Amino acid sequence: MNDTLNKAESKGFYKLGWLQRIGFGSGDLAQNLIYQTISMYLLFFYTNVFGLDPAVAAVMFLIVRIVDVVWDPIVGAFVDKHNPSLGKYRAYLVLGGIPLTGFAILCFWNGFSGSLVYAYVTYVGLSMCYTLVNVPYGALNASLTRDTHEITVLTSTRMFMANAGGLAVGMGIPLLVKAFDPTETQDLSSNDYAWFMTMLIYGLVGLALLIFCFSQCRERVVMDKSEADNVRVSDLWLEFVRNRPLRVLAFFFITAFAMMAISNSAGAYYMNYNLGGTAAELSIFMGLGSIPAFIFMPLIPWIKRQVGKKGMFYIFLTTAIIGMVMLYAISVVESLRSHMWMVYAAQFIKSTGVIVATGYMWALVPEVISFGEYTHGKRISGIVNALTGIFYKAGMAMGGVVPGLVLAFVGFNKDAAAQSAFAQQGILWLVAVIPAILLLLSMFIISRYELDDKRIDEINAEIERRHIGK
Repeated sequence: MNDTLNKAESKGFYKLGWLQRIGFGSGDLAQNLIYQTISMYLLFFYTNVFGLDPAVAAVMFLIVRIVDVVWDPIVGAFVDKHNPSLGKYRAYLVLGGIPLTGFAILCFWNGFSGSLVYAYVTYVGLSMCYTLVNVPYGALNASLTRDTHEITVLTSTRMFMANAGGLAVGMGIPLLVKAFDPTETQDLSSNDYAWFMTMLIYGLVGLALLIFCFSQCRERVVMDKSEADNVRVSDLWLEFVRNRPLRVLAFFFITAFAMMAISNSAGAYYMNYNLGGTAAELSIFMGLGSIPAFIFMPLIPWIKRQVGKKGMFYIFLTTAIIGMVMLYAISVVESLRSHMWMVYAAQFIKSTGVIVATGYMWALVPEVISFGEYTHGKRISGIVNALTGIFYKAGMAMGGVVPGLVLAFVGFNKDAAAQSAFAQQGILWLVAVIPAILLLLSMFIISRYELDDKRIDEINAEIERRHIGK
């Protein structure tokens, strides 16, 4: 019996080298260079450069997400069912990465200024190609090893590098746009050439990183070909019904990413119209959304051992709420508003909580994949990642829909040098109030998650015993 268990552990519980871990993490760094730029700045580009009305842009963000609801499960089933010669999952880092880069660059091209058709075509194309990269990339994690500790280290490395991408976007975009338009006096330029060149650079660097990720990853824990032949799109909904931990995680994804997307997309408006910040101050404020990752992400394995999985979520989600309360208080008290260091401190505290909680949740995806394999025998990584992708994008959609609708409701006027008090209050809702409410909801949802590390190790060991017994 012990010999069988040792064989099971040696078969699926692989240890990875640091080059492999960094190589895997570079895939998320690449996607963040592209998609974080979309998340943080595309709405601003559409309203202040391309010339779309905020409400029109909000509707477009919603429609694109509806397209994703149909497209994501198709991609998930397709990648689980097929085995390209370049790799079951890693192949799409290149096959999807090239068109993803092209559409990202075109989204920030103003050649058809104000054309809603052009905006739809490029944004839908971008979103579909992002799915073609992101779903297989998410499945790639679970295909490298079953080892719980290794998954935690992989996730920490991945999120460390993802936040390096977020930092490069948050701090780098305003400065690079400014460099291409040095005559602009506002904190964030409306020069279309500056935006196009900036996205061109970020897109090409992102593509190079996707290729590096492809070169370093090897898939060793995948379903048998006989099982892959039976994968159907309908498996997505069946998995959602029978996999309770997956349902909990999916709803956590919605609220967590909605919180991040709403807060991030409002950042440029907040610094520009509420605080009157400069390009350098905007760069620091947005960069603080990622800087805590470099302090706390390497500590996640240790923190989790000390307080447990749920304890870690509770501590850091509460930390984020405290930061948002501070940000709101500073913004409404006029005597405090001029002290930018206080704004930075609140942003740092908020970001510390958000980064750790939302970063570690990706380590739960391989767990719910293993739970599904344990209960019904299929390791449908692509399907599960497509499902989490739908909820992730639903949350991201709120980052475009909610801010656009709120800005329209409060009478935001992009041509006004100063916004009304009501418009400024609406922007503050987006930066602090609505995200804090979503964080409270996230805490309730994650409290329902039932898979601790001991249970996951037992599940993975049993799965390997079954494979040996075949």
